[in-house]
Amino acid sequence: MSDLVTGDAVVLGLRPARLPSRALAICLDLLVLWTAYILLSLVLTTMVLDLDGAAVAAVRVGLLILVLMGVPVAVETLTHGRSLGKLACGLRVVRVDGGPIRFRHALVRGLVGFLEIQLTLGSVACVASLVSAQGRRLGDVFAGALVVAERVPVPRTDAVPPPPPWLAGHFAGLDLSQVPDALWLAVRQYLTRVGQLDPGVRQSLGERLADDVVAATGAPPPAGVPAVAYLSGVLAERRRREAGRVRDTAARPVPPGPAGAGAGAWAPEPSGAEAATAPEERGSERPSGGFVPPA
Repeated sequence: MSDLVTGDAVVLGLRPARLPSRALAICLDLLVLWTAYILLSLVLTTMVLDLDGAAVAAVRVGLLILVLMGVPVAVETLTHGRSLGKLACGLRVVRVDGGPIRFRHALVRGLVGFLEIQLTLGSVACVASLVSAQGRRLGDVFAGALVVAERVPVPRTDAVPPPPPWLAGHFAGLDLSQVPDALWLAVRQYLTRVGQLDPGVRQSLGERLADDVVAATGAPPPAGVPAVAYLSGVLAERRRREAGRVRDTAARPVPPGPAGAGAGAWAPEPSGAEAATAPEERGSERPSGGFVPPA
């Protein structure tokens, strides 16, 4: 099964569930539902034995609808697509765009599922799942939903891929001061999602961003370097320079406070004539116009 791709050519990273796992999950759900239906039917039948046959039939039909149709709809709505069988098999029902399902999705799946699974013993659902490229039965198609496997490991896509080792230090002399911040943000977002994009969109978008960076730096890219490698190398060089500036700022001594702030306050070194004047001569100087105590 292939990944899901949205209209924006973004791969969602969801794996549609295969028919064996879906069949196992449905069998577990039906086992629980039919067990609960039979037990409740026996209890309610004994309670309404004094009524006529029409009342007993009405109770059984109402219990059938409530347990075999209402319970699956309520469970999928409250758990956002996780029934007991799907939870055991690591499956989940989601919308076709990857979002959680709501009541209307669960209702359509429950109504159609009662017809194609229970009334036809699952034959219609099996045929529809085999024909669909994503393994969707009729209830999934009408509800706009999809059953996916949650336990499939999906690689992280929030990290920027590192540049190739052979590009290390290649952009050290590149002038990056004219590259705007909006372009840096676009490059970073592109690199974090490069593994999710459709190959055609990935190549065209990468080439356009690389052209914008080349126009801002004024230096042509290395010959034969792909757009993704070029962008990751330029972004890595920018980060290296920023880290160097941070280290230089941290290593720079902090200027002391103003003179007179307390004991040990910093005072400027005397220079010129002051340095040549003896300390006792400087101490004998009196400010003009100030009070001079008698000897």
